[in-house]
Amino acid sequence: MGKAQKIYFSSQGLKCCANYYDQPSTSADSPNNQYCIIMAHGLAGVKEMRLDAYATKFSEAGYKVLVFDYRHFGESEGLPRQLLSIKKQHQDWLAAISYISKETEIEDSKIILWGSSLSGGHVVEIANQIPTLAAVVSQVPHVNGISSAMAGNPLTNLRLTSAAVKDYIGSLFGRPPIYVNACGEPGDLALMTGAGEKEGYLKLVPENFSFNQKVSARFVLSLVNYHPGRQLKSLVMPTLIQVGLRDVTTPSKKTIKYCNRNNNIKVKSYDLGHFSPYVDPDFSTFINDQISFLNKITNVI
Repeated sequence: MGKAQKIYFSSQGLKCCANYYDQPSTSADSPNNQYCIIMAHGLAGVKEMRLDAYATKFSEAGYKVLVFDYRHFGESEGLPRQLLSIKKQHQDWLAAISYISKETEIEDSKIILWGSSLSGGHVVEIANQIPTLAAVVSQVPHVNGISSAMAGNPLTNLRLTSAAVKDYIGSLFGRPPIYVNACGEPGDLALMTGAGEKEGYLKLVPENFSFNQKVSARFVLSLVNYHPGRQLKSLVMPTLIQVGLRDVTTPSKKTIKYCNRNNNIKVKSYDLGHFSPYVDPDFSTFINDQISFLNKITNVI
């Protein structure tokens, strides 16, 4: 198994913290050794929340892997903390790709983007900007802000919007953020409140790990207008999209519709919810399908 080393790369003048798996356990002449998978988490997640499990499996399969925390989250720099900005996270993805290209001399054609949930939408947006990338893997992705909002409770959505507007106005006057939880029980003031979502989300947090699940409320205003699925039709690299048919956080119907417009995309559907892919028994199914997909691209059968 490849051993991870902690590294830092710069994004807009701040340090992003990452774990880099650069010593895959396969033979040095394996084609997979030439590729690097770049990974980051979804809504308020950090790299310790089961992304290490994916990275370890990819490393065992021979790939180099970079798993990073966005600015304002986890071990990365950025104040105020828990400031969730789609624009900033896109910048962090581009900075991570630039770091790999410059520091390891792995060119774009050997870089694979991996995302899940919110970052599953990010990798689609970024890949559309860099058509020379090797491949994209996106599981239970956020593809359409309106569809995600409509899947939520209308009263909760109204309360979230009110908090978001107050937070945004406060930011114009330099006030500290107003925070909301990433997940909660149905009826709670939180971003993900579908039945069972709080339990599923918190299962990703390691035991005795200090985790802050709050995010700046102003994020809601950008989320409802964030539709990365519209870029799926334009992707030119091999892309694997994995959806959960019982997903109430990022509903699969819209995702499948977008993907059907592009022959470069392979869609795999699973009868499960949004957080099932991260933990066994479904984790093993998802990661094995991902490695199988990537090995065909790298010609490792």
